[in-house]
Amino acid sequence: MSHETQHPPMDPDTDEASAEQLEFARAQGDAYGRALHLMTGKIADDGGEQHAGDYLIGYAVERAEGMYRWTGNGVEWVEAGEDNCHVEVSVRDAGDGRFIPDCGVSVTLTGADGTELGTHEQPMLWHPMLYHYGRNWRVPGDGEYSLRIKVAPPTFMRHDEVNGRRFLEPAEVEFHGVRITTGTD
Repeated sequence: MSHETQHPPMDPDTDEASAEQLEFARAQGDAYGRALHLMTGKIADDGGEQHAGDYLIGYAVERAEGMYRWTGNGVEWVEAGEDNCHVEVSVRDAGDGRFIPDCGVSVTLTGADGTELGTHEQPMLWHPMLYHYGRNWRVPGDGEYSLRIKVAPPTFMRHDEVNGRRFLEPAEVEFHGVRITTGTD
């Protein structure tokens, strides 16, 4: 079964991107998409993705996990502590499927009863398989939740005067019925 996403064409008629170069970009995006589908379909407890303007915005949830974090002494392991859920967010280019770095990403988590549990910034995380935005959370328990994900446009510099005029607007998506199983890995 193929997990390649059909991407709308980007304009190859610029001085920065030929049709061949854009095909290489789509191949990178397809590879990221296959890794994302592995994460959301087989590794995470739940996951999904929605199209929003220039973006494909997705999520995966799993048990909280310790991580290496940059501290004043270099990179050090930090346990999950009281947190019991890990929320991951992918932000991809709807034109080629590649991961988009340098976005401001926040998540609001709401319980099944409508109680808002908070809003947190999701920093970018390096993962051996899949760049994503994410953080650990503390939630009341196992169950169904809603996620509202807001993405601020990336502030990186751009090469292409035509294709580089994308990702200028913020985006917001909501996922309902998100199954969370609490615990730590």
